[in-house]
Amino acid sequence: MLIVHPLEPVFDASSRVLILGTMPSPKSREAGFYYAHPQNRFWKVLAALFKSEIPFDREARRGFVLRHRIALWDVLRSCEIEGTSDASIKRPVPNDLSVVLDRAPIQAIFCTGAKSAAFYRKLIEPVTKHPAIALPSTSPANCAVSFERLCAAYGAILPWL
Repeated sequence: MLIVHPLEPVFDASSRVLILGTMPSPKSREAGFYYAHPQNRFWKVLAALFKSEIPFDREARRGFVLRHRIALWDVLRSCEIEGTSDASIKRPVPNDLSVVLDRAPIQAIFCTGAKSAAFYRKLIEPVTKHPAIALPSTSPANCAVSFERLCAAYGAILPWL
């Protein structure tokens, strides 16, 4: 099924780190915000990194990332995908990251998951010339990576903030 990215990027003039997923999950599209699946560990990991409460709704999450100078978006603008399986993606079309990169002082780009990083390297890095650092996926499908390992990996964003 063809999915067109329905979410705007989250950033402001203070954003220093850009975190990119692949494409919003059905739960995220339904909720209208990033990493909305209740089993996704993204918000728990960020809360642990910043020693704060886990933000639970769209406005709290938006405020949380902006307060911590983090921008959120996804690598793909559209693609064919079956459910939540990044492995099923066909006909990927990249987002135009200049929307964020031209308006925010982004110091580092991170991709959440191997597929996000692979699509970034293939479709976007040749245009932007900005390398991205791959982080493990916080998706419930990536249960092989412990919460502690996720927190350690995501700690890589801290020096850039």
